[in-house]
Amino acid sequence: MTKFPTRMVLAAALCLVAGCSRTDNEPGPGGVTVSEARALDDAAEMLESRDGTATNAESAASGEDGGK
Repeated sequence: MTKFPTRMVLAAALCLVAGCSRTDNEPGPGGVTVSEARALDDAAEMLESRDGTATNAESAASGEDGGK
């Protein structure tokens, strides 16, 4: 008999947690929707993953290429 109340409490907690997720069209951080924020994060991750592209562009823009 003690397993039934425990299972009911766990089931109720699971239902409450499931209702807390955001939808994709709700406003997120910075005034963009959740899906837009996710897309921006993915784009930033993709740009950061490029090997040396960002570092070479930054050094050329700041004149750190040895004055060539």
